[in-house]
Amino acid sequence: MEFSVNHPILFLLVGIVIAVVLAQSVYFLVKSVRRAKKIGMEKSKIKKTIITAAIFTIAPAVSIVIAVISLSQSLGIALPWLRLSVVGSLSYEAIAAANAASGMGVKLSDLVGNMSASAYITITIVMTASIMVGIWLVPLLAKKIQGGLVKFEKKDKKWSEILQNALFIGMISAFVGYVFCDLSRLWQSEGGVFTNSDGETFSSTSGLIPVLVMVAAAVVMALCGLLMKKLGWKWLNDYALPISMVLGMTAAIPLTALLGG
Repeated sequence: MEFSVNHPILFLLVGIVIAVVLAQSVYFLVKSVRRAKKIGMEKSKIKKTIITAAIFTIAPAVSIVIAVISLSQSLGIALPWLRLSVVGSLSYEAIAAANAASGMGVKLSDLVGNMSASAYITITIVMTASIMVGIWLVPLLAKKIQGGLVKFEKKDKKWSEILQNALFIGMISAFVGYVFCDLSRLWQSEGGVFTNSDGETFSSTSGLIPVLVMVAAAVVMALCGLLMKKLGWKWLNDYALPISMVLGMTAAIPLTALLGG
């Protein structure tokens, strides 16, 4: 039987896992409602809380759908659906899948329509096992790290804030590096064409595409911030991220046509 990244058995297996997660959500929802009634909370307030929480999950859900669509071309729908429905993010999943493919001596784009079962399993294991490291480390180290940060904050609040901001910026920088990694094509090209070690050719300006997409998304995010501040559109806070993602990805289409792939 020929392997397919969208084989029905994969959807069945993924559906079982997601059904378990949904069952857990329903279980805790029921427990929470019962507890709220027990402590005397009004039914109208409980209902309003549930409806408000449901509405505000729409924005993160849009981001997840966008991420699934982005990864589906190479990995199919089932695996991204599983990874992003349980624990994961587009930035991590894409990098983990690309690194796994690189370890096999190919690019993730090379596997589009040509994914073997062994390559699929390898990528799945790398994506799943790698992100589980954080889950294992939280109960082992989180309490000690948090305790250290609290002690440091009591001694010097200013430097404590600087440290936490630096840690956050360092984490973001690890992902931002991928945006700028192809800029070298601008000065390593010959006649406007860059040729890599695999003999593949690219437009010398194609390295600007991810940078300009990032800038476009950042501008949209800044505009959302201004609208929230100037016009008081607080509701936009939950939708700024998916709006920035959608418009940034949309900007990639004309930029790719202009600068070359």
